Amino acid sequence: MTGLIVKGIAGFYYVYAVGSGIYECKAKGIFRKQKLKPLVGDRVSFDIVHEQDREGNITAIMPRTNVLERPPAANVDQALLLFAASSPDPNPVLIDRFLISMDMKGIPCLLVMNKADLLTEEKQAEFREAYQNSGHPVSFISVKEGTGIDELRAKLQDRTTILAGPSGAGKSSLTNTLQSAVRMEIGEISRKLARGKNTTRHCELIPLDDTSFLCDTPGFTAFDTTGIEKEELKNYYDEFAPYRDACYFDGCVHISEPDCAVKKALERGEVSSVRYRNYLTIYADLKEAEQRRYK
Repeated sequence: MTGLIVKGIAGFYYVYAVGSGIYECKAKGIFRKQKLKPLVGDRVSFDIVHEQDREGNITAIMPRTNVLERPPAANVDQALLLFAASSPDPNPVLIDRFLISMDMKGIPCLLVMNKADLLTEEKQAEFREAYQNSGHPVSFISVKEGTGIDELRAKLQDRTTILAGPSGAGKSSLTNTLQSAVRMEIGEISRKLARGKNTTRHCELIPLDDTSFLCDTPGFTAFDTTGIEKEELKNYYDEFAPYRDACYFDGCVHISEPDCAVKKALERGEVSSVRYRNYLTIYADLKEAEQRRYK
């Protein structure tokens, strides 16, 4: 049989097979020899050992499209970055760190602002304007009011989506709202995963339907952006792209160089001042980290 690993705990992997439900599986020893560990999100083949107890052995891991190290997950189609539009106010630098980390992996990111009912239309327009040229347009929802949920659900269809964002953004409320239509499948997984309820929290795939999954990562609040050099950071700001070739200096990082086309565009209001400030902050952090490495 084939299925999808939706959770892994202490050497047990819980595989979701369409039409059959959840099987508790162990991985064959060959994976240890290959130094290959099954991950949540892996598509696998498995043999059934005990049908009544719904137990099996994983025999093969299908080729992966991508791998995330933190949280450990495979075959992620997109990320849903959820921030509260207000209460608490969003941290723009943290937003950019999330977006950059996903760009580094080549994973598209949905930037979603919850609690839109607390914002004026003018404030929403400011958020949209800041990110309109970033390659990550922002959308607004209200889990409390039910606003924008159907539109968001459509964007999750037939995809495995990793859910991330800071505490207080409403991740748990959104997860419960999105999976309420398939409460029966969630209940089945919960019963089969009873042994894991008192363990450390783990990455888990929650089925929205047979082909759509939400990757829940409890306690997970930030991605790592330390894998890039400070000179590369500018490449992750799409709004800089139209002006890069017009800079006087090759390799301009758009900070202190004279005749910088990006800074001129900033003065004309063609580049978001919010995004540019974020860029300066993250660049400074990368520079400081670089100096620590070479001390």
